Amino acid sequence: MTLALETTDLKIQLQLTGSWFTVCDLSLLTPGRGVAALLPDGRQVALFRDRADRLYAIDNRDPFTGAAVLSRGLTGTHEGRPFVASPLLKQRFDLDSGECLDDESVRVTVYEVRAA
Repeated sequence: MTLALETTDLKIQLQLTGSWFTVCDLSLLTPGRGVAALLPDGRQVALFRDRADRLYAIDNRDPFTGAAVLSRGLTGTHEGRPFVASPLLKQRFDLDSGECLDDESVRVTVYEVRAA
């Protein structure tokens, strides 16, 4: 059996300072896995596509360790809230709000994302 890559002309875009910034092709996002991308200002963003084709974008930096690793975390849901768990210390971050589900005083930046 040969697997064919999904082909699409859709691009992932993030809302940055009033305009849309094209990050990558939608076909690079595998449902349930994250991808890191570099922004023009040098920050990194973690992009996710869930199995229902919803898109999420959060800061890639784990606020507990300072490491840029959230794109490598495990995704899941808790009480209907989609999250990514940091691969280092396992704190879970809500993909919609950026709130840490394990420490309400901590959050990561969330970016508006679309496929266009």
